[in-house]
Amino acid sequence: MAHAVFAGLCTLDVIQSVTRVPGANEKVTALRQTVAAGGPATNAAVTFAHLGGTATLLTGIGRHPLAGGIRADLASCRVAVRDLTPDHDGPPSVSSILVTAATGARAVASTNASGAHLVPPDDFDFDGVSALQVDGHHPALAEAALTEARRRGIVTIMDAGSWKDGTERLLPLVDVLAASADFPFRRYDVPWLAVTDGARPIRWWGPGDTSGEVPVPAVTVVDTLGAGDVFHGALTFGIAARGLAGFPSLLAAAARTASRACAHFGTRTWMHHTDT
Repeated sequence: MAHAVFAGLCTLDVIQSVTRVPGANEKVTALRQTVAAGGPATNAAVTFAHLGGTATLLTGIGRHPLAGGIRADLASCRVAVRDLTPDHDGPPSVSSILVTAATGARAVASTNASGAHLVPPDDFDFDGVSALQVDGHHPALAEAALTEARRRGIVTIMDAGSWKDGTERLLPLVDVLAASADFPFRRYDVPWLAVTDGARPIRWWGPGDTSGEVPVPAVTVVDTLGAGDVFHGALTFGIAARGLAGFPSLLAAAARTASRACAHFGTRTWMHHTDT
């Protein structure tokens, strides 16, 4: 069974579907809502587990009452959690998300990892792990985990949604850089690079000046929240299960999974449907 470790941000996501985002001093009634654990590494781990892999999440959650909701959601998704801040009494990061029903576009307010400092563990316990994915939100943790994974010959993957403090230290430790179109683009010195841009084709580059594009399946978009996280989780699953051979086919499979997620509201509903 494919086994991967995901190191990065964990939040509590409060997601509401609205007809439109309210203006200043205005209230709107949500059409529906859901609450789930969130964050790039977290949603990727959930996707990995849903596809049949064994996922372990390295993050900080703490023991605030709101942390109970995060733990319950991740347990229901069969994601093992290694909490690096088990005695933290403060609330976890909370993301408030409004999804416009007609377009699937989302507006997000979150503290992310600001103010949080995770001390890397002395032992990462990477036995049996074939892939490590980091999201860069906790750079010290990411750097330590990538360094240990490289030492052990584990494939390293970075979800590069945006440039963060410390990103420059992580790139030399990465085998696969999966970046969004918002990430400052150049051909970084990484063996494999993929750039996603919404519904546009995924561009990729590999060893020996290989490159190409992979189309993204068209779907009726309900919610784009977490689509990139789902893509990265599915890509990591393909890599953990099959290695890096046939990289374009791994991207295509990940794109199909992410497109399916966009056809459903929230970050969990898509897992209960097989249609697109």
